[in-house]
Amino acid sequence: MYNQPKTPSRHRSRSEVKTPLTPSLINALNNASISASPPKRSRMPSKSKSSVFDTSNPFIAVPPTGASSSSRSRPSSPVKRAASSTIPVSDSLQRQAGGGVIRKGGIESRLDVVTHDYVPPPKPELKRSKSTPAANRAASDHRDRFITNRDTDAEATLDQAALNPKLASPGHTARLAAATGVPLNRRILGYHEPPPSASSSDTTLAQQREFAKPLYASRPGSLPNSTGASTNKSRKIPTQPERVLDAPGMVDDFYLNLLSWSCQNAVAVALENATYIWKADTGTVVPLGEAPEGSYVSSVDFSNDGAFLGVGLGTGEVELWDIETSQKLRTMGGHQAQIATLSWHQHILSSGCGDGSIWHHDVRVPRHKVMELLGHSGEVCGLRWRADGELLASGGNDNVVNIWDGRIGDVVEGSRGSAKWTKRNHTAAVKALAWCPWQPSLLASGGGTNDATINVWNSTTGARLHTLKAPSQITSLIWAPHRKELLSTHGYPTNSIMLHAYPSMERVAEIRDAHDSRVLFSALSPAGDVVVTGAGDENLKFWRIWDVEKESTGKKRKGTIGEESRTNSTSSGILSLR
Repeated sequence: MYNQPKTPSRHRSRSEVKTPLTPSLINALNNASISASPPKRSRMPSKSKSSVFDTSNPFIAVPPTGASSSSRSRPSSPVKRAASSTIPVSDSLQRQAGGGVIRKGGIESRLDVVTHDYVPPPKPELKRSKSTPAANRAASDHRDRFITNRDTDAEATLDQAALNPKLASPGHTARLAAATGVPLNRRILGYHEPPPSASSSDTTLAQQREFAKPLYASRPGSLPNSTGASTNKSRKIPTQPERVLDAPGMVDDFYLNLLSWSCQNAVAVALENATYIWKADTGTVVPLGEAPEGSYVSSVDFSNDGAFLGVGLGTGEVELWDIETSQKLRTMGGHQAQIATLSWHQHILSSGCGDGSIWHHDVRVPRHKVMELLGHSGEVCGLRWRADGELLASGGNDNVVNIWDGRIGDVVEGSRGSAKWTKRNHTAAVKALAWCPWQPSLLASGGGTNDATINVWNSTTGARLHTLKAPSQITSLIWAPHRKELLSTHGYPTNSIMLHAYPSMERVAEIRDAHDSRVLFSALSPAGDVVVTGAGDENLKFWRIWDVEKESTGKKRKGTIGEESRTNSTSSGILSLR
């Protein structure tokens, strides 16, 4: 029988026939134990070697006793054996697993074990428009754009930890913040402008506070410092008047002009319906006369030579009195309202009426009215001739300042004049008017309560040269004859006398609360050193504002208060005009 050679195993094909699994075969497979796969045999025969087991590894099981060392089969897999038996865990192994240390080949490596995960705080979303201020944008940016390099390591570490939490552990960052005392969520350095100091460094605000200070003073009543003065280092004026005259019955009316001082050193004052002359040289008081029944004296003014006194009445009449004989020379009528102001130039007496008209009276002729000036729609309460008689200034309750040509021309009945300049810059009644004695082209005007402004005009060009805002209404203005200064008197709420330098218009001195009521009237002595003021508190006060050098002969100056009158000051009593 022919024997066919066998096919080598590597060329032998697999049988495609599958052996069916019978119930008996399945049961046998479940009960059978899986043995280790035999090791691969090498082609060259080799001598068998005994297997050496590592007893230090707990995951490798020790072979049973009596096992042949020359067995060619490999021990069973530890993973498969673990399924059938429990592996004991020693204490050292437990400590190694808890401490995070793994010994492998004699090398130890410690894991960075943390107890909790770091969750960075959510950054608030800044919802802003395009017009958000720069301060809000700086607050949202934790980086400092002013200082780019910081020397402190703690500040750099905190900045890096805030920008990138992965660079440092949270515990280290917290310990570093606690050691340095620097909060985590705040800027270490920030550039912001400091808030303004409580003290007022603004001169405008300080001046406004100074102006409003008298509003909170108790009125009426005399304060201990009611005659306090504010002066600079280069200018000092007395804070107390040299003399006080009691003037009962003085009318408290802003629009009237009830005080005048002549070149013969006599003071005329109107008290209700009577007029009095106080002679400064002797201190005597002479009653001049009384107004008709039912009328009152509304204005007084001395002529240029001091020999005559014009008296305006509430009925619209103008009286002419002789000072030496104390007799009334004539009464000139024609006006339909009160005469609030009078002004003399030589033989012309000008009168301002409540109906807005201004009349020129020639006292030398029977028909006294020689010209009428119409330029005001309100009562004329201010009227001043310039010393040379070329110009006449007028102010009215219509807030208008007019400058008139003083040339009267031919004396014709019904002659009318027109204003050379008309100024409407004031916003209140203009009563205070004054011509400058050492620069004739300058005219100063002052407004009432709603205006409280002093304006200086150039009467030649009509330009406004200076403007000064005052703390209260201006009732009168006086130019200093020997200094470049301007004096102003004021009403509520300061009731003060102020002295201003020219042309800077800076305040040189101030006498606060010169009277218990608003200072309404003022007049300058013929020597130009003393100013008398009248107010609604029914007092006349004499203030020495300027000093005039005495004559070389040592004689007493004419037109000033005598030495005997100075001794009778406020401390020695108050004289009464009546």
